[in-house]
Amino acid sequence: MCGRYALHGPSSRIREQFDLNGEFEFGPRYNIAPTMKVLVVHPGQRGERVASTYRWGLIPCWAKDVSIGAKLINARGETVAEKPAFRAAFRRWRCIVPASGFYEWRAVQEAGRTIKQPYFIRPREKGDLFGFAGLTERWVSPEGEEVRTCCIVTTDANELMMPIHDRMPVILKADDYGTWLESDHTETGNLCALLRPAGASGMIAYKVCRAVNSSRGESATFVEPV
Repeated sequence: MCGRYALHGPSSRIREQFDLNGEFEFGPRYNIAPTMKVLVVHPGQRGERVASTYRWGLIPCWAKDVSIGAKLINARGETVAEKPAFRAAFRRWRCIVPASGFYEWRAVQEAGRTIKQPYFIRPREKGDLFGFAGLTERWVSPEGEEVRTCCIVTTDANELMMPIHDRMPVILKADDYGTWLESDHTETGNLCALLRPAGASGMIAYKVCRAVNSSRGESATFVEPV
């Protein structure tokens, strides 16, 4: 799964990598958790790429209340095209979630007990960004309030991730951003072909401080190796 990540660095870097139009405000954030506001890249009204903030945790349009969103932070790439909670978003409302890196936890033995050691996984080139495959939805409450939400698509772990966790976010290649963001005319098979593990050679993973275990913390030190 992908349940925590970071996005920091200059806005100009985000704008350049994702070829964004318009202004946006976000970050730096070092401990982004489900139900928080996150930055997503999606097509604008004229087809241009824009960035907006959405709530992390997909709420399907048919949901009765927002509580389901906390359970739908990730969508498995293997079943995303068929699952009722995700299939409409997969066909029509795909997005990219920019990230400086993500956290994952590995169970280790220490002093006779099992603890969860956090790791940070980021691009090998410091300052580069990941582009996670994501989905968005628009939900309207019974009171008429509009809530825009998103989730991150996951896939099997690559060689780097396997010792830490058996799943990882789908990290799109820059050349595939356009295909992923195209309208619903894109063939499902072409989209599913993108939902594969990223190459391990472009990533690094290292232990970080356990303060990140709490979703309430926020510090630049969380992404530094220990």
